[in-house]
Formats: sequence, structure tokens, C-alpha cells
Amino acid sequence: MAVQQPCVLIVEDEADLRQLIVEALSQEGFAPSEAATGTDALSRLRGFAYDAVVVDLKLPDANGMDILETALSLYPEIVAIVTTGSGGVSEAVQAIKTGAIDFLIKPFPLTQLTRILGAAVNAPRLRRENAELRVQLRERYRFENVIGQSAPMQQIFQLLELVAPMNSTVLIHGETGTGKELIARTIHHNSPRADQRFVAFNAAAIPEPLAEAELFGHVRGAFTGAVQNRVGRFELAHRGTLFIDEVGSMSLALQAKLLRALQEREFERVGESRPVKFDARVIAATNGDLKRQVREGAFREDLYYRLDVIPITLPPLRDRRDDVPVLARHFVQKACASNHLPVKTLTQESMRTLMAHGWPGNIRQLENAIEHAVAMSGLEREILPSVLPNEIGGGPMLFIPSVDIPDEGINFTSVVTQLERDLITRCLVKTGGNKRQAARLLQLSRTTLIDKLHRLNLQPQMAAS
Repeated sequence: MAVQQPCVLIVEDEADLRQLIVEALSQEGFAPSEAATGTDALSRLRGFAYDAVVVDLKLPDANGMDILETALSLYPEIVAIVTTGSGGVSEAVQAIKTGAIDFLIKPFPLTQLTRILGAAVNAPRLRRENAELRVQLRERYRFENVIGQSAPMQQIFQLLELVAPMNSTVLIHGETGTGKELIARTIHHNSPRADQRFVAFNAAAIPEPLAEAELFGHVRGAFTGAVQNRVGRFELAHRGTLFIDEVGSMSLALQAKLLRALQEREFERVGESRPVKFDARVIAATNGDLKRQVREGAFREDLYYRLDVIPITLPPLRDRRDDVPVLARHFVQKACASNHLPVKTLTQESMRTLMAHGWPGNIRQLENAIEHAVAMSGLEREILPSVLPNEIGGGPMLFIPSVDIPDEGINFTSVVTQLERDLITRCLVKTGGNKRQAARLLQLSRTTLIDKLHRLNLQPQMAAS
């Protein structure tokens, strides 16, 4: 198995020095990338899991210490070195305290830089120790059990802090697996109702004939099989929080009864005409487009506006890729703890594989993939790409079939075209239809890939930007 070249990001605004560093690292077996500005560096760090980063503290558009902190918060395992042309003891101390392994004052011997990087990148034990010292960096991105440091999630955290103390109805929008129930529980546990019940009701999981009784309760004899009184979810959630998941799957008849309950703050049990008052905060969630359902007549418009008092839209994981590292590490720790295993670590190559995936199943799929990898890694302390699920990128990325050559020969152009079609299709499936990611996997430019899609007459709808 070939040794993976350590990937190093060089953040340096002096073009000549940057080129010298790149050449020196390339000669020593590293795979260097360049960033001349802080903006470019942050963009690269959020899109790729580097093994190491060399940061100049004096950048034209940013403070290098901010770049250092971002790199370490995203990847506690990363090796970080800072450089400056006018450094002092105070800057060195601050950089080391933040998590840098060394501090170099310009001009410095390039051999010194390559020696330090080589020793550090090949010392995972030291990286694990540094990660333990920097664990507090991750904690500031948590709101209860909600984890994320991307810009979309920071907006969610700000909204949760405003919403949690209120009694207003909340409607959570998000694809399957984005953590809608976790958000609902977080709101409840940070609200004045935290010491009361959180009651969940999945409208899609209960057969329609039983849904009304489950939600509002019923009295004995209300229908066949009702041999005793039953308390419904609204009554159970009194003074607490009622979470209604997949609200868009409710029938129009049940929607009408839910609307009345929300408007009047009372309901009637099935088989009984006496109204029952309740005091429960209602949080609903949907993985569909309720506005479209309203237009199509499948969802009541008045109920939609009654539920959508405070909308919260959870971004899919593919739109918050810089959260993948912190989520992945959290799930590794969780899986190791639940299985009484020593804490394992993801290699940077594994992290790159995870960040390149499209995650159609969102956070739930990521957690399942990490649990699979922890189990498959056995007694190994590092999680390699080979133990990730095959659809994520574990094992060979693509299977290239062998071609039997009959005596009469083959049509070379036809076979190569079909293989090209298969490779592109597999990469598009792997990336969830993202052409930019698929082009990266195929080591093509995006425009070349688009030209091939047109030439091969592949379906355009499977190739989203």
C-alpha cells in the first residue's frame, strides 16, 4: 500500500518565500497547497482536512492567529506552525498556548521547517495529546447536544437562544436525518418547561384511524378495541412540550382538529364531547415542502400559518461540510464509549473521505458510518479509510471490470465510452449529483466533466452544481 503524502497548507503572503517553502516541502515528500490571503486560507481549511498548516501571523487581510485558531478548532489533530518576520516572546507564547507546535522567525532555514513538520506529522501520539488540551475549543460550538461551528449552524444557535425561553409555536424544516427532533428537545430542555415532559408524536408512524386517538386520547367504548380510557399526547404534554414530527403526513380531517386545538387551547377526546384544556408548547417538524402542499390542497393554509410562527430551517450536511470533522469526532467518541473501547482517532485521509461525501442521509448517515468504522477497525487506534462503508469511500472507490477479448476482437471506442460513462455515473452517485465534487474525484476540471456529460448524453438532472 502506497504511503499517503502529508498534505500541508502554506499560508504566506510573500510570493517568493511561499514558493521556496512549497519547493522544499515537495522535495521532502509533502503535498503542499498555497494560500496568499486569510480569506483563501479559511476557505481551503473548511473544504479540506490538511495534515499540517504553516501560517504567517502577518497577513494583508487577516490575523494569522485567527487562522491558527480556526484550523485547530476544525481539526484538533492538525500540525500547526506559525511564522513571522517581526516576532517576539509574547507572540510565541500565545501561539504555543493556542496549539501550535513551533514558532519560526523569518528568515529561517527551510530544512528546519521540513524537519519539524516531518517529525510532527509522523507522531500521532503527540497530536492526540494536543487534541486533549484543545478539547475546550470544541465545547464553545455546542448548544446542549447540538454540534456545529459552520456559519449556518451558528445562526441556528443564535435563533435557539432567542426561541427557547418563549412559548411560541415552532416549525422545524429539514431533510430526513438533519436532527429535527434533537433541535426540538434542545428547545424544550433550555426552556422554562424543562422540568416537565417532552412528548413526541410521529404523524407518519401511526395508522390514520388511530392517529386521532393517539393525539387526543379516547374514552372506553369510543370504537372497536377501546376497552379502557386512554390519555392522548396532548394531555401527556400538559405544561411541557409536544413535538409533532412529519406533520405534513396528517390527513386534512386530523389537520382541522389540530388547528382547533391550537386555536382554542383545548381538545376533545375521541368518543367524548367535553373539552379538555391544555397548556403545552407545540413544536412541529416536516421533511417536506409544506408551502407546496398548501398550494396543492394537501395541507391547510390556516394550520400552516398557525404552526409556522417561528420557522427554523436545518441545513443539510452537504451545505455545512466544515461541521463534518467535529461531528465525526463526536460520533467516534460516542461509539467508543458505548462499546467500552479506548478512544480512537480518524486519520486525516479518512476525514478527507468523509468531507468529500454527499451525505444524502445527513447526520444520521454520518453517525451510522462512524459506528460501522469503529466496529470494523477492531483493536486499531486509528480509523483508516478502508474501514469506512463502501458507499462512503471505504475500500476501492470504483470497480473497473475486466474485459474479455474474444477472438473476433472488440469495439475499442464503444468499450472505452461505456467505461467512461460508468465512471462518471458512479462519481455523480457518490457525490449526490454534485458536479464539482465528481470532477475532483475524477481529477478533471468541472468544464471538462460538463463537456463529457453532454457528449455521453447523461441525464442532466443527476448532475447538480
